[in-house]
Amino acid sequence: MLDAAFLVRRQAPGLVLSGFCYAGGLAFGLAVSAALLVQAGVPADALVDEFLIATFLTSDGLAQTVTAALPLVLVGLASAVAMRVRFWNIGVEGQLWLGAVAATWLGIAGGGPDGLRLPSMLLLSAAMGAAWIAVPLVLKLRFGVSEVISTLLLGSVAFLLVQHLLFGAWRDPATGFPVTAAFAQAARFGALGWGQLHAGLYAVLVVAALVWFALEHTRIGFYADAVGLNARAARANGLPVTGTIVGLVLLSGALSGLAGMTIVAGTEHRLNQSVGSGYLFSAIVIAYLARARPLWVVVVAVMLGAVFTAGSVLKVFYGISEGMIVLVQGTVLISILMAQFFSTYSLSRPG
Repeated sequence: MLDAAFLVRRQAPGLVLSGFCYAGGLAFGLAVSAALLVQAGVPADALVDEFLIATFLTSDGLAQTVTAALPLVLVGLASAVAMRVRFWNIGVEGQLWLGAVAATWLGIAGGGPDGLRLPSMLLLSAAMGAAWIAVPLVLKLRFGVSEVISTLLLGSVAFLLVQHLLFGAWRDPATGFPVTAAFAQAARFGALGWGQLHAGLYAVLVVAALVWFALEHTRIGFYADAVGLNARAARANGLPVTGTIVGLVLLSGALSGLAGMTIVAGTEHRLNQSVGSGYLFSAIVIAYLARARPLWVVVVAVMLGAVFTAGSVLKVFYGISEGMIVLVQGTVLISILMAQFFSTYSLSRPG
C-alpha cells in the first residue's frame, strides 16, 4: 500500500537514469511552454520559426543570440560557483549593478592611456562585484546571517545607488534623461562586424575556460564539492573549508561584476536603468539547469540567449509580455527539478 511506502535517496542514480529524467523534464517543460505561448496568441507554426530558425539558423539571429548570451554566461557562472559551496547568491543583480557602476565611472571619467581603459574597467568591475558580495559573506561566516536575505537586500541597495547616480551627478547633460553620457570609444568593446557581437566575446570565453579548468581539473573543484556535500566532514578531514567558501563566493561576485561591465561596454555604451534587470532569475535558471557545471553553463546560457532573442520578436509582433517570457523560463526549470526527484529518490515499501 502507498500509505506504508517511503522515499529512499539513491546513493548513485546513474548516468542513464539521470539523463533520462533530465531529458524528460526538459521535454515536458518545453511542451507546456509551447502550449502557454499558443494560448497567449502565438501561432504554433511560428514557434519553430522564432525559437529555432530565427535564432540559430540565420546569421543575424545567431549573432543576436550569442550577444545576448555573453552576460548570461557570466551570471550563470556566478550563481554556479557559489552554489557549489552551498552559498545561495540571490544578489547577482546587485553585484552586476556595482560592476556596471565601476565600469561606467572609468568609461566616462577619461584620463589615462586609451589602451589601458578596457583592462582597467574589467579589473575594477570584478573588484567591485567581489566587494559587494563580501558584505553578506562576512555576515554569514561571522554572525550566521542568511545570505539569501543579505544578498537580496543589497541588490536593492545597489539599484537605488544607480538611481541616485542617474538622476543626479551622472544624468546625461545633453538630454536630461536619467542615463549617463555615452562612453568614449576607448571604453567600448570593439565590434566584430557580425550584428551587435563585440570583442567582449573573447573576455567571456577566457573567463569561462578558466573557471571550467579550475573547477573540473584542479583540487579547487574537489574542495568545492566536498564543502558543498558536507562542510563539517570536509573540515574534519583537514580541507580548507573557510578558504574554499571565501574564494568561490568572492569569485561569484567578481563574475557578476564582469557581467555588468560586459553589458555597458559591449552593447549599451552607457549606464541606464535597465542594464541589470532580469538577470537574477536567469542566473538561477542557468545554474540549476547546468547543474552548476561550467561547461554546461555556457550551453544553457546560449539556449537562454535564444529565448531572449525570440522573446524580443514575440513581444513586438504578437504582443507577448515580458512576464510570459519569464514564465517560460520558470516552467522549464520547475519541470526539470520535478523530474530530478525521480532520479534522486526511489519508492520503497517495508517487507
